[in-house]
Amino acid sequence: MQVILLEKVPNVGELGEIAKVKDGYARNFLIPTGRARRATEANKAEFEAKRAELEKAAAAKLADAQAQGEKLAGTTIKLTQKAGVDGRLFGSVTNFDIAEELNKQGYKVVKAQVRMPNGPIKMVGDSNVNVALHTDVVVEINVTVYGETA
Repeated sequence: MQVILLEKVPNVGELGEIAKVKDGYARNFLIPTGRARRATEANKAEFEAKRAELEKAAAAKLADAQAQGEKLAGTTIKLTQKAGVDGRLFGSVTNFDIAEELNKQGYKVVKAQVRMPNGPIKMVGDSNVNVALHTDVVVEINVTVYGETA
């Protein structure tokens, strides 16, 4: 299926491109989330009429993400979890826990934006975690996990 992208989509294309994607991906993800429209003649004409407005909105989103990224870069989060004597956590620190702590500190982050390259944190100590605020803005933060004996 051919779609017109209304914003930058990783591994698919940039704003305004006409991309050929699988039907299910378009019907179940791109179109319902407002990231794309079917590439019909009417939709192409409508997109060209709104192109400047959409590009301006995309640039504003990117600028907001970059501003938040500058504030967030190098931030250290401190979390306490129950741990055993050897330093292993009884549970784990997930992207939900990190997003919740960032929200308490005043940053607007949802758990889907927190990228944990090595999976959930299961040991006491320091770890680096990426936060993807925008497709072009990825910031690294430090997470320090302290152990609490039961």
